[in-house]
Amino acid sequence: MTIDHAPTSADIWIRPVPGSPSDQPGTDGSTDDREAETAARPTRLQQLFVEQGHSPWLDGFSRGDLADGTLSRLVTDGIRGVTANPTTFTRAMEGSAEYDEQLAWLTSTACSAEEAYGELLAIDTIAACAALQPVHRTSNGLDGFVSVEVAPRFASNTGRTIAAARELHRRIDQTNLLVKVPATAQGVPAIKRLVAEGRSINVTLLFSLTRYDDVIEAYLSGLETYISHGGDPSRVHGFASFFVARVDAEIDQRLQQRGASGAGVLCGGAGIAQAKLAYQMFNERFSGGRWERLARHGAHAQRLLWASTSPKNPADRDTRYVEELIGPQLVSTLPKRTTRAFEQHGRVTRTIDTGVQDAKEHLRSLAEAGIDMADVGSTLETEGVSGFQRSFEQAMAVLDAKML
Repeated sequence: MTIDHAPTSADIWIRPVPGSPSDQPGTDGSTDDREAETAARPTRLQQLFVEQGHSPWLDGFSRGDLADGTLSRLVTDGIRGVTANPTTFTRAMEGSAEYDEQLAWLTSTACSAEEAYGELLAIDTIAACAALQPVHRTSNGLDGFVSVEVAPRFASNTGRTIAAARELHRRIDQTNLLVKVPATAQGVPAIKRLVAEGRSINVTLLFSLTRYDDVIEAYLSGLETYISHGGDPSRVHGFASFFVARVDAEIDQRLQQRGASGAGVLCGGAGIAQAKLAYQMFNERFSGGRWERLARHGAHAQRLLWASTSPKNPADRDTRYVEELIGPQLVSTLPKRTTRAFEQHGRVTRTIDTGVQDAKEHLRSLAEAGIDMADVGSTLETEGVSGFQRSFEQAMAVLDAKML
């Protein structure tokens, strides 16, 4: 069913927590003292962008983060975008009363749990887009995005992915909305079609260089089609989300299972090595005659975004996957704990194009040890889609229980 008369203003459902910065008249969620302090002493998150042209985004937010000023404070501290995380959403519904009032209203309309999820997600996303709008405006549209995903069950269906992305853009009609589309074999043609319609897309679940090449081609071809139909490509923004730590976790497990010679040396290096080579591919594909023709029309490069930046190995430095992949035009999505860790002791130095030859050698050594990177990518893609689907199903189960 369609909920025709649902109150859609975020102000109706998201009210500032009394005493929070966002509850203070005339502020945008930050205090004058805090703004003065960060002006005098830039945060490491701010340094990351100002000194290196690298944008830190927040991975996951809840309605509580919107109501109590947490998101606004993080934006003041240097966060330049956010991605929606269904796991964070589910935990917020389970552990708080943040959504209860709107859920009660939705229950009275006899809508399904999935329809309720769409309404809740839309309200949160619209509010987050408002919080990030100043960043979007001052960056001339290059940052300040809020990224939300299409339902994961559509990952193997091109047509339904396209329809779901269109519906998200219709329902959440904000200039700084990004719709996440998985980089599956069926997702790639959907990306091309959506870009050809002038839609801003964040390609997610990238695990291999081969699939990344397909994603770049889909973006470039989509832009060319859009321009040929009279579209203005300066309004289109693209991101390609490469998962880093998950690659290491999968390869390390395979090395240990194989008992490969030199496994200890090879462990923990593949994710960063592959990301460095992805950046080389980015520079190659977004240069030269084909790209220059698009750029003359105002097209923006499809920026690389590092996802899965929290180490899976407890022995790793907690900021490793941020520090070792810093460079211009890049984005890193950070969970709150990684954001805090980076602010406390992160190193802000350009690292993305150092050790490129070592990265090539590392991947070559993995191949010699019997690690098939194409199979690693395929396995992780399947697991990633399944993981998103489980998160979605958990959200539905929580909503079903609350709507009884």
